[in-house]
Amino acid sequence: MNIIIVGCGKVGRTIAEQLDGEGHNLTVVDVNPRNLARISERLDIMGVEGDGASRDVLRDAGVEHSDLVIAVADADELNMYICLLAHCCGAKNTIARIRKPLYHKNISESSAMRQAIGLSLMINPEKIAALEMSRLIRYPSAIEVDSFARGNVEIYTLKLTAEHFLAGKKIADISLFKGDFLKAASRICLVERDEQVFIPNGNFVCAAGDKVSIITTPSKASWLFKKFNKAAAAKVKNVLIIGGSRTAYYLADTLRENSIDVKIIEKNKERCDELSNLLPGVNIVEGDALNEDLLEAEGLSKMDAVVTLMDLDEENVMLSLYVKQKTDAKCITKIDRIVFDDIVDNMQLDSVIRPRELTAEAIVRYVRAVKNSEGSNVESLYKLNDGRAEALEFKIKRDTPIISKPLKMLRFKKNMQIACITRRGKVIIPKGEDTIEPEDSVIVVTTVKGLQTIEDVFE
Repeated sequence: MNIIIVGCGKVGRTIAEQLDGEGHNLTVVDVNPRNLARISERLDIMGVEGDGASRDVLRDAGVEHSDLVIAVADADELNMYICLLAHCCGAKNTIARIRKPLYHKNISESSAMRQAIGLSLMINPEKIAALEMSRLIRYPSAIEVDSFARGNVEIYTLKLTAEHFLAGKKIADISLFKGDFLKAASRICLVERDEQVFIPNGNFVCAAGDKVSIITTPSKASWLFKKFNKAAAAKVKNVLIIGGSRTAYYLADTLRENSIDVKIIEKNKERCDELSNLLPGVNIVEGDALNEDLLEAEGLSKMDAVVTLMDLDEENVMLSLYVKQKTDAKCITKIDRIVFDDIVDNMQLDSVIRPRELTAEAIVRYVRAVKNSEGSNVESLYKLNDGRAEALEFKIKRDTPIISKPLKMLRFKKNMQIACITRRGKVIIPKGEDTIEPEDSVIVVTTVKGLQTIEDVFE
């Protein structure tokens, strides 16, 4: 696809890196030549220096022949205008980053407004991050949660301890655990050990320290987590959010709708007053969260979950490490920069959320869906285990050659697993006798990149 990205800041660069890895023809536009130089040092893509709100600049970037224009400039208003202009110039699809809650709410509720702007998709990094955090809070023992098939299927990742009942057991034996595992419609689809990622078969033996990814349905997840750890399956009742950012607003709004008590600590008085008006029923505390006495006074030790959303990554990491020393609460850490990924990963933080990467992945999923109408049948794609594995959701077409053939009769390529089939709303964890039928949604977990059709899974 021919894709134009307007805005080469941190988010724009992350999006460009992921889409370049997908093999698209990219052009980036920015008024700052240094931003263009940074991205050209890493990627072999075309750069156009100029204001993306200029018709002439967009034409220089090839807007008339573009399949998609992505506007991720600093201002929401500018992004909406760029999408309007690109649409008028002939762009087939447009995506705007829109972060302000009021704009996001108004445009979400009005298809007429989206049509008037020519907007195909609205992307909100803060809201995406907040939704990811809310899923992690729902199941505190999970370090990562991904949702598929319109929310009917989820992949939960957790880290095994020596005491965990999965540790030291073959997967084939776990599947027959009192007959319950099969009834739960669950499967271990991915294991990470010592930075290596495995697509496990029945003979694979789980070990303490493994990061194990399990696919199941949301309705079965509570049962599953009780099997893992009854204490970890307990419902979160109260959450402390440190920092009053937009992400904090979206997260608090989501949590209070689920009857969870929320407290936000924010040092800026004006922002505290604003949040108090936006979030009735949420306890807003003015103060510096780097003060240990304040944290203790506000009940840190009694919290079920803590989310660090300060402006600086260093402060978030430091606060999260402090929280882990003082309490057993689930701790979620927001990280914006990716320069020190290896160091952060070795700090043994509970869960790390990177909004820029989540935003880029959401856009890649949209691009995959657009390509689906042009031949590929990949509905969505999720990066797992820091991008070392992928979970792809395929929509099965009627002319697919493998239709109605038992899976045991098909030859899979290496490092592939059909983890789940969704058929008319019913979730199937497939066995050898199961078949793939037209209109099924099939989730494939793999370490192989670049799959385009379900046929790519088989030899």
